[in-house]
Order: sequence, then structure tokens, then C-alpha cells
Amino acid sequence: MTQTQTQKQQILVTGATGTVGRQVVAELLARGHAVRALTRDVSRAVFPAGVEAVQGDLSDPDSLIPALEGVTGLHLITFGGAYFAPLETGPRILELARAAGVRRVTVLHGGGPSLLEDGVRADEGVDWTVVMPVEFMANALEWAPGIVASDEVRAPFVSGLSAMVHEGDIGAVAAVALTEEGHGGQEYVITGPELLTVGDKVAAISAARGRETALVELTEEEAVAQWRAAGHSEEVIGFLVEAYGNTPEVGRTVVGTVEKVTGRPARTFAQWAAEHADAFRGDRRAARHE
Repeated sequence: MTQTQTQKQQILVTGATGTVGRQVVAELLARGHAVRALTRDVSRAVFPAGVEAVQGDLSDPDSLIPALEGVTGLHLITFGGAYFAPLETGPRILELARAAGVRRVTVLHGGGPSLLEDGVRADEGVDWTVVMPVEFMANALEWAPGIVASDEVRAPFVSGLSAMVHEGDIGAVAAVALTEEGHGGQEYVITGPELLTVGDKVAAISAARGRETALVELTEEEAVAQWRAAGHSEEVIGFLVEAYGNTPEVGRTVVGTVEKVTGRPARTFAQWAAEHADAFRGDRRAARHE
């Protein structure tokens, strides 16, 4: 390892309370680096011991000036503000990062056009890495209420394949790119180690929770009605129908990015399910333990 790889570095993580952001924070801590976690409300945010919580908002770039002081690496998301709108402030954020001496930037790809991501890719002043995960394993937590209530998953497109990825592996790839050499100018597609149907996921959850879980296949029309009843917008519903009903090739193709970048295999869905078994057991299982 080079001196750059082994020395303690100061990293600012934006989106630090999110599904991926909290994993970036945890991985950086485990690697011995100093971590600042950006949040819009420091009083409400909870981070692991050793994390410096700092207040700021990506939609107000100048609020980042104190947080960027002394930072060597910066993890960015492409949305911000109260309603998670795509950021229009990318150029200013990057200007401030360069002025602060930031050397490495990772961007979590948001799935669509992004002024911030485009700006990062065009920036010759930093080593940038775009992190492009496929479906998160954490999406399966959406099934938890139904599993706890009725021991069943109700889902459409059950034969569709997904190379879904453990959110911890996304965090690990980002942490390496932020603190080690050799990842500048890279676009990393990140997947899990296997292709899974909905039935495969349900079987893994059943094994983890120690109780059989039934799979009830919905038609597309039934699924749309269910999503609409849950309050999803028509735009979101259209995205879900396309994502699950016609998963793009990148979302159903296993690649070895996690092992290549981190040196260890990507975690399986069975591992993820075991880690989150309590969420699928609910009060009934907890009551039996008491």
C-alpha cells in the first residue's frame, strides 16, 4: 500500500442518513478514517461514535463551506432539498470542493440525468468515481409489513431476474474509491453475486426468519392498483412497472466489481436476509422470545 492508502484521511459523506450513505460512513470508520456526515438537521441525526455530524444542505452549496474544511474525499448524491429533487447546484459544489483541496469524489448514480454527475465527470481537478448500483437488497424491506401480518409476499413479475446488491457492498466500493489510488475516472456498476427471482428472495427470507412465507403473484393490473393505493405517483408506478417487468440487462447481469475493488466477494441475499431477520419476524416472534 502507498502512503496515501494507509494514512488517515478526512472524508465528507453527503446523504449520510440514507440507505447507502450510512454504509459509506460505516465502512470508512472501519477502515480508520475520519468521517464527517452531512445532514440538514444535526439535532435529529444519529451516527456511530466517532462520526462528526455537520449541518448543511446540498441545495444551498455555501452551507457546505465549513464542512469541507480539511476534507480530502467527498461522497455525493445527486438530489437534495426537502423533496429530494435533482440538484441544480453541482457546479458550485464542485467549485467549493476544489477550493477546499478535495482530491477524490464519488457520486452515487441516481438513475437519471444529473447536472452534478455530469459536472463531476467533466472535472479534471479531482479523481472522480461514479458508483452505479443495481437494485438494492434493502428494497425487500418493503415486504416486511405483509410478511409480519400474513406470512406472505404479494408481488408481480415473480420470474424476473435481479442481480440485486447488498447496500454494505455499495458503501465498501465507495469507501475504497475515496481513500485509495487507482479508481479515478472509473464508472463502477455494482451488483450482488447471483441472479435472483422473487421466489428466491422469499425463500431466503423464510429461512432467515424461521417461518414459511407464501408468495402470491399479482398481475400487473393488481400491482398497479396496490402501488396506487399506497400513494405512489403515476411517474413512480410507471418506473416500477418498467424496472420489475422489463428489467434492463445491467440489472440482471452479475459483475465482479465488489471483489475487484474491495478484495472480498459480494455478499449474498441470504446474508442480507439473516442480518434483517428481525424486520420480517415482527412482534409475534419477539413475543415468543420474551
